[in-house]
Amino acid sequence: MLKEFKEFAMRGNVLDMAIGIIIGAAFGKIVNSFVADILMPPIGLLLGNVDFSNLFVNLSGTRYSSLAEAKTAGAATLNYGAFLNTLIDFIIVAFAIFLLVRQVNRFRAQPEVTTKECPECLSKIPLKASRCPHCTSELKSS
Repeated sequence: MLKEFKEFAMRGNVLDMAIGIIIGAAFGKIVNSFVADILMPPIGLLLGNVDFSNLFVNLSGTRYSSLAEAKTAGAATLNYGAFLNTLIDFIIVAFAIFLLVRQVNRFRAQPEVTTKECPECLSKIPLKASRCPHCTSELKSS
């Protein structure tokens, strides 16, 4: 069983997946920093000096001046500011992945077209054919 596990773990696709997970985790940290440290402060400034990471709804009834104070006291809170940050993180990551997949698809080799369709019987025939082998109709040169 140990030998089987070693063979499984050393397959190329498992190693590729592990590398992808490690790079993805590092990319996630970059995106988190980008959102929290670069993107959200100007947005908060435009909205009247709002710090999104400190936005919360206190459910306990006691007044707390910050989220950290409420957490220290063990108060129940809805942390919608942290949720907004996470949502923006997700949108940025999803957009980056979309751009990456789009580029990869663009660079993939397009399959070579070697057949065409007969206009009479709709059979697939070679591109250079001048007559359909199925219905014997004469084909126009294209």
